[in-house]
Amino acid sequence: QVQLVESGGGLVQAGGSLRLSCAASGRTSTINVMGWYRQAPGKQRERVTVMVFGGSTAYADSVKGRFAISRDSAKNTVYLQMNSLKPEDTAVYYCTARGLGYIEWGQGTQVTVSS
Repeated sequence: QVQLVESGGGLVQAGGSLRLSCAASGRTSTINVMGWYRQAPGKQRERVTVMVFGGSTAYADSVKGRFAISRDSAKNTVYLQMNSLKPEDTAVYYCTARGLGYIEWGQGTQVTVSS
């Protein structure tokens, strides 16, 4: 099993930046893909970004050029750098990890962007 713990959420003004962290533990060697999703109140959960280990990354159109996913393999941690934040980025952000036959989710971290 893999466990995920997110951190770094908070309240920020529009135009500001935040960096989210997601630390993985457990059977981390089985992880092939990690990413971030978000869910705003009254809306469906949507994928923000995904990183295929040893491969490519992808971003939702709404965050391209503003958000960046990165990874510190030594720390089993992925990061989501969020710049030029907008009020519509307000949501609970969830980290995910995928391996063969499983997907795990973190507990979520709240990001609130004030106008």
